[in-house]
Amino acid sequence: MKVLLFLCTGNYYRSRFAEEVFNSLAPAQCPDWSATSRGIAVDLGTDNVGPIALATAKALADRGLPFDRERARMPMQVTPDDLDSADHIVALKQTEHFPLMQDRFPSWIAANDPSRIEYWEIHDVDKWTPARALPLIEQKVTELVARLAAAQA
Repeated sequence: MKVLLFLCTGNYYRSRFAEEVFNSLAPAQCPDWSATSRGIAVDLGTDNVGPIALATAKALADRGLPFDRERARMPMQVTPDDLDSADHIVALKQTEHFPLMQDRFPSWIAANDPSRIEYWEIHDVDKWTPARALPLIEQKVTELVARLAAAQA
């Protein structure tokens, strides 16, 4: 099984949504892949309450992907082992996450092919509402699933 790793800052909102949407689509279209998610800087999520953003849980339920927020795991910090074990990595916002990767994982960045990480540009709630960000994440995940399925064919 190939592993896709979604990264955002706190593993609370964007990356968790991407992970769940990907895992709902992958079995039918690219069954050799599964997704997980982590945060590059979970310590910066000081205002995060609970295991996952309410907007994320609601958006998943609205799409018929019920998510039990009360039983969900807490946000997880990415480790070098997580990065090494991923076959492909998607960071949700290049202008935010590339500098964090350089700061927190400089030796991993230096030792790995830059194409292992695909950067999107999806803003957090400080710039975009969930009503704007989450549909874009869903669109980009759907496109990624199609790309991976085509590569398997």
